[in-house]
Amino acid sequence: MGTSPGFSAEESRRRTAEGFATRVSALADDFPLPGGGRTGERFAALTSAGEQDVCVARLLEGHVDAAAILAELGGPPPRAGERWAVWAAEPPGEGLTAERSGAGWVLNGLKQYCSGAHICTHALATAEAPDGRRLFRVGLGAGTRPVPGTWQALGMAGSDTPDVRFDDVPAEPLGDVESYVHRPGFQHGGIGVAACWYGGARAVARTLLESAVGRGEPFTRAHLGAVDMRLHAAGAVLDQAARDIDDDPLDAAGTARQRGLRVRAFVESVCADVLTHVGRATGAGPLCHDERHARAAADLAVYIRQHHAERDLAELGGLVAGKGSL
Repeated sequence: MGTSPGFSAEESRRRTAEGFATRVSALADDFPLPGGGRTGERFAALTSAGEQDVCVARLLEGHVDAAAILAELGGPPPRAGERWAVWAAEPPGEGLTAERSGAGWVLNGLKQYCSGAHICTHALATAEAPDGRRLFRVGLGAGTRPVPGTWQALGMAGSDTPDVRFDDVPAEPLGDVESYVHRPGFQHGGIGVAACWYGGARAVARTLLESAVGRGEPFTRAHLGAVDMRLHAAGAVLDQAARDIDDDPLDAAGTARQRGLRVRAFVESVCADVLTHVGRATGAGPLCHDERHARAAADLAVYIRQHHAERDLAELGGLVAGKGSL
């Protein structure tokens, strides 16, 4: 049971930042890139991070995704001591704009949902340029300011995801207009996020396992069986996706988008089911008295909302209908 005197967003952010920095420092120079023959290892590492702390996993996923994007679009890899993020959310409202300045580019405006805003040293950020949306490589610090009060979440509080204000920030473009979303790795990276979700679901399920061990109460064990079935299936789906990515890293078959939609939707549904089964089996007690479990459940509930729900399911259905077969 936790003994914390109460929730502190600042403490959560500090703990996550320390965990993230430690994880990045420990990354091997040959950490697997998606499609390089070791994608299963990559997903397993993200799952393991998510099972330990899903906020740390969120930041770690951003760092290794940035490394993969840089490799795919011809940028230099992250250097020792650097901590990278990918800031590509574009909800309604003020956004980020890019314009030429002399021989280079500068970014201005507001970028929303910037995970790791206070701990990351660099970011890959999408911005609207005169010729369309582009991806830019930026150093964080001078000219970038996290906006106080713009990250009010209790779940995923540690991910430190406020809005960030950009004022004439020098930036280097990567690829061409829309290169970020049109590359095969965009779909592969989305499955990496699902691997983090899966790890978060495993963390939530631990409380149910601990409750069921040594007890003969049938309803608790029924919930545990339902959770085990779903987690096993999600793990198998991620393993198969990793093999498929390694077999066709450049998406010659044109199946990466459908695969990404399927895997993310399935893993999200498993996470939602795990939260429901664990909650129904264990009641309010762990949520009210066990800090570790309460944080894990709240974090996962917020994190899986990164999935686009019915919008993604509708797109998946459209792809299936277009092919005329299941």
